[in-house]
Parts: sequence; C-alpha cells; structure tokens
Amino acid sequence: MTTRQAGDGARRGTCGCGAPLLRQLVGRVAALSVVADARPLPLARALAAVEPNRLAWCLINGEHVEPRLRWINRGTHPATCPHAHVLDHRCNGPPRGRRP
Repeated sequence: MTTRQAGDGARRGTCGCGAPLLRQLVGRVAALSVVADARPLPLARALAAVEPNRLAWCLINGEHVEPRLRWINRGTHPATCPHAHVLDHRCNGPPRGRRP
C-alpha cells in the first residue's frame, strides 16, 4: 500500500453530492488535508469567497505532472498570478443516490 505524502500532486475525485473535487495533502511540516472544488475561479473572486473555515488555493497545472494545490497568502500572492484558483469544497446538496 502506498502512503500519500505532503507535496504529492492533487488527485481528482467526486464528492457524494456529485461535485468534482481535488484532494491533496498540502504542507511540509504540518500538512493539511485539502478537499477543494475542481472548478477554477479568477483570483479576485476566490479571495472574495474566503472565510475563516474556507480557504482559497492556487492550482498549478503542469503539462506532464499532476495538478498541485498551494496555499494563497494574501500578503505575498501576486495579483497577476497566471494559475487557476480554487476554494475549499462546501457540499451544497444531499449525497447522490439518497433521497432527502
């Protein structure tokens, strides 16, 4: 069995509500298990949606590598960042296959 390590790329998946997701262990010292929406947003819109328990992430897509999530630091993240940006997933519906 292979163990995921912090710094490995994001894996694509689907939430029980049907939303496409990205999952990654982010960080080197105290890694955070991130589940983010796979739908990219412009940086300004992502930052506007940040809340105390909902973070924005920079989504770095390489041509031949897995996508990678990186935490956005408001003070140092460039406003002209060329990468896509995503938010922590917030499930908005009943799980698929279940009746309300």
